[in-house]
Amino acid sequence: MSAPISPADLYRHSLRLLLAKDIPAWVALWAEDGVMEFPFAPDGRPKRLEGREAIAAYMHPYPDHIDLHDFPELRIHQTTEPETIVIEMRGVGRLVESGRPFDMTYIAVVTVRDGHITSYRDYWNPLTVLEPGTDFARSSR
Repeated sequence: MSAPISPADLYRHSLRLLLAKDIPAWVALWAEDGVMEFPFAPDGRPKRLEGREAIAAYMHPYPDHIDLHDFPELRIHQTTEPETIVIEMRGVGRLVESGRPFDMTYIAVVTVRDGHITSYRDYWNPLTVLEPGTDFARSSR
């Protein structure tokens, strides 16, 4: 029997899946009842997604809008709760619609239980999503 994957290793794996644009595999890392929250989401954007299906629906069109190239400056901090980590990172790439550079700084608080993400609070810059081409609701997928 293999040792369970650590929250940090699972998170690093999730980033590799995002870079590969493998959204179905990324969604499979989530617990069925996982919750994704965006505390700084502007009006008209979701602030909370409940359940793997809602997260899948939200993330499905992601590659249509943002072509991620790298996550430089990744720092993962362990908390006093072994299942919870705090992540500091940047996501860089380009906006598909306009071709303009994409560069966003994130702080996330992620909890993993039994090898699946159960909670993900994503503290991203809401001003970045005001750029043309970042509206996931208007997907061609």
